[in-house]
Formats: sequence, structure tokens, C-alpha cells
Amino acid sequence: MVDQTVMRICSAQISSIWEDPEKTLKKAEFFIRHAAGSGADLICFPEQFATGWDPISRKNVQEIDGLIITSLYEMAKDNAIAILGSFREQHDPLPKNTVVAIGSNGSILGTYAKMHLFSPGEEHEGFTPGKELGLFTIGSLRCGIAVCYDLRFPDLFRIYAQKGVQAVFVPAAWPLARIRHWELFIQTRALENQMFVTGINTTGMTPVDSYAGASMTADPHGTIVCRANAAEQLIFCDLDPSVVESARKTLPVAKDRKDQLYDRLSKKSA
Repeated sequence: MVDQTVMRICSAQISSIWEDPEKTLKKAEFFIRHAAGSGADLICFPEQFATGWDPISRKNVQEIDGLIITSLYEMAKDNAIAILGSFREQHDPLPKNTVVAIGSNGSILGTYAKMHLFSPGEEHEGFTPGKELGLFTIGSLRCGIAVCYDLRFPDLFRIYAQKGVQAVFVPAAWPLARIRHWELFIQTRALENQMFVTGINTTGMTPVDSYAGASMTADPHGTIVCRANAAEQLIFCDLDPSVVESARKTLPVAKDRKDQLYDRLSKKSA
């Protein structure tokens, strides 16, 4: 008997056809069909996958009812699979780097705009930072969303854990030069918050940088349970919410936190 509480997640590690969302979406549709046929409940794509991530581009900025997201709505319904996709969302005065979680019936489950913009690449000059959490539920799995550079900021993941999140999905365009950091952060965020963390990275070369994939999932013990190499591919991972609850019960670290003390110490003059 299939365990209905376990969610099969598919990370679609694909390279974008640069600034050509129509062609990239056709490419993505092939991966979506394959993931659905392999029993995945959710397929996740890298950061700004339909165009390629660019920290300052003004091209292909769309409303949430534009080509990219409406295409994903239709693919979700046609294939009866949930989809997590990222795009440049129209917003004044600057667009947002937004992720949308779409249910298998084509409905919006949740959205998240990248909170920590990559200032070394001047992303803060081209985008508006998000100010809200990205929460959604798929099956019995309570989920959160982060994007790429967010991995370097543990507070966001701590808040997700406090909200009962069991898995955080992180679409990314994490460069080859810092791929070791990618692995360390995914493991650390998972271990310190006793949750699953799934990073979905792009691969190949773009006008912005060079990427090496290594999409992966770390479990609540910080162990990498699935990992891609540098090639375009789909990787599947079964996420069991009971593993999260067991880890948190066996080693109840959260109850020993001293948030009020930390807050007081951070405000105290040196």
C-alpha cells in the first residue's frame, strides 16, 4: 500500500533558453510530463527558470497572469501535478523575483518574493525585496519557500520552523564558484531547523555566470538524501513528514532556544 503521507518531490535541474520563455516552457513541459508519469506530487524548477536568472534584466517582466505562470497553470492541470516556478513579477517601481506554487488543479497554493536580494550582483538595484513568508501545503506536508541567496540568512528558516514548516524549497541560480557553500547551507539549514531542505539549481553557462547543478535535498538530520550531478536531469525524493516530527521529538532543540534573551542581547550596547 502506498503511504499517502509521503510526498514525492521532483527537482527539475534544467538550463534555460536565455530570455526565451516560450521555448523554455516547451522544454519544461517535457520534464513535467515525465515527473507526473513517475508519480511525483510536486515538480520544482530553478530560479527564473523560464528566462534564466539575471539580477538587473528588465526583459520578460510579467504579471502573475502572464505567459509564464498561466502556462504552468495549464501544465499542472493537464498533468495532475503541482508545480513550483519562479519569474520576474511586475511591480512598481521595480519587479519582484517571485516564486509561485501551483496545485495539481491549477490553483495558486502560495507565493513568495525573494526577501534577500543578491547585492554583490546588484540585484537590489533591479528588484524589490519581498516582505512576506511563502507558505503552502501539499498533501500532508507543510511547506515554505526561499530563493537562492536566502540560504545565507538563517532567520528566515528559523521562522519557517516556528510556523510548523516541514520542508523548504529553494529555487536557485547558485554559481559553480561557490557550489561548496550551496551544499553546506542546505545541510545546515536542514539540520538546525530539523526539516527537509530541497535546493533546485540551474546548470550550464549564461551571460551572467557558470552553474554546476548539484540540486539536492537534505533531511532533518542534515544528511543529503538525494543529489544531482552537473547535467540536466530530474531527481526524485520522497519526503515523509513523520521523519521531521520524529527528529523534533527525539531531540527537542527548539524548546531550549532563548529568543527573548537573543533579542535583548542584540539590542544591548557594546
